[in-house]
Amino acid sequence: MAPPGRSPFGRRLRVLAFMAPWIVGFTAFFAYPLLATGYFSFTSYDLLGEPAWVGLRNYAYLFAGDPVVRIAAANTVWLVVVLTVLRVVFALGVASVIARLRRGVGLVRTLCYLPALAPPVAATLAFVFLFNPGTGPVNGFLRVLGVDGPLWFNDPAWAKPALTLLTLWGCGELMIILLAALLDVPAELHEAAALDGAGAWRRFRHITIPSIAPVLLFGVVNSVIFSLQYFTQAVVAGAVASGQAEVVGSSKVLGFPDNSTLTFPAWLYQQGFHYYNMGYASAMAVLLFAFSLGFTIWLIRRMRIGVEEAA
Repeated sequence: MAPPGRSPFGRRLRVLAFMAPWIVGFTAFFAYPLLATGYFSFTSYDLLGEPAWVGLRNYAYLFAGDPVVRIAAANTVWLVVVLTVLRVVFALGVASVIARLRRGVGLVRTLCYLPALAPPVAATLAFVFLFNPGTGPVNGFLRVLGVDGPLWFNDPAWAKPALTLLTLWGCGELMIILLAALLDVPAELHEAAALDGAGAWRRFRHITIPSIAPVLLFGVVNSVIFSLQYFTQAVVAGAVASGQAEVVGSSKVLGFPDNSTLTFPAWLYQQGFHYYNMGYASAMAVLLFAFSLGFTIWLIRRMRIGVEEAA
């Protein structure tokens, strides 16, 4: 007979006791909110009265009745495509340059990482000031070169590219991760390929990329999720660039200019916490979650197939 506390049942109790904090946190902060959001998406709920069951009415309005959500979805898709590609390529390029430095590596690495520590609101305020069309130093520098700078955050055509520059400036975390992966690539492989006559581009394509493929996959998935959740920078930039003394997130400045910075999460926030349409906001949240999960799974499978074919 097993001593008390050493039986299979006792071991299971100990395991559950150690896992209890995680189980409580997962249930309270993920499982319950997820299930509650799914339930509220089928109701009409304004946070004051009892939720009233409306079936699929919120989803019908989301897909066929709300003209603004299409603009917000289009802006988010634009950010997903452009930000994902540029963020990964830019971080990989900076990491590749740092990996080849022979002096001052620590200083350059620190300077490139520091912007990632800036709070998103403060960084956005600073960027709107730097890219101010009339008084900002960026357009002032362009005028010295004889170039008329764009209106940046005040121009619907340039607002999202300006947000993209802001995101690239703060991608130090991804750069550090890719730099660690680059430094782990065996130098012997590059030396052997160089002896065989392979140039820098062929070594980068056939040795470096396959060696860091799992980390690149992480970077792509991380960038896709980051873009799908793009909220703070877009809302703050629109509010500050509008020049109006309105509360950030107000319907008068949200998406300024001309809804060009209105993202899907920002419109979800507007519906839930300004219009108190919690049922409709929950339906938007369920759609965003389902799209994020499905797109991430599809992307991981496609990239794994590509890596296996390349190997």
